[in-house]
Amino acid sequence: MKKADLTKIIISVSVCVLVGFLSSLVTKSSVETWFLTLEKPFFNPPSWVFAPVWTILYILMGYSFAIIWSNKSQSRRSKEIIKKAMILFGIQLGLNALWSILFFGFCNPFLALIEILLLWLFIFETIKAFSKVDNFASKLLLPYLAWVSFATVLNASIWFLNS
Repeated sequence: MKKADLTKIIISVSVCVLVGFLSSLVTKSSVETWFLTLEKPFFNPPSWVFAPVWTILYILMGYSFAIIWSNKSQSRRSKEIIKKAMILFGIQLGLNALWSILFFGFCNPFLALIEILLLWLFIFETIKAFSKVDNFASKLLLPYLAWVSFATVLNASIWFLNS
């Protein structure tokens, strides 16, 4: 296990899980109404899959961030790289929450599709930035990128089937 400050782990994981929880509040109302009326592709997972997958991903994201945040590098260049990595992480986390609002809150798969493509790019850039600080921290984000890749295909399919 990679070393990170326990307080930073608790804060980072808590923030990520909180973002997920708040996103689920937007999702919950539409999942039981609007989402049921949509035509979905054959590979759409059962709804019970999403909560445990996202919970695991938010924990991995938080731990990954805590590793970066706990980095003790003192050089000015290292501090700039860490700052950029942390900013990218914050942007992608905000985009993560925004997707739920666009897809489920506004019931707009097309707008959500455009946004999730942007989210994917920011996750990719965050992974690249994290790899400059800590390779393990960047690898912790790979399942997240894989899941968002799947979610992008799912989002595009739902939009296509219902447009």
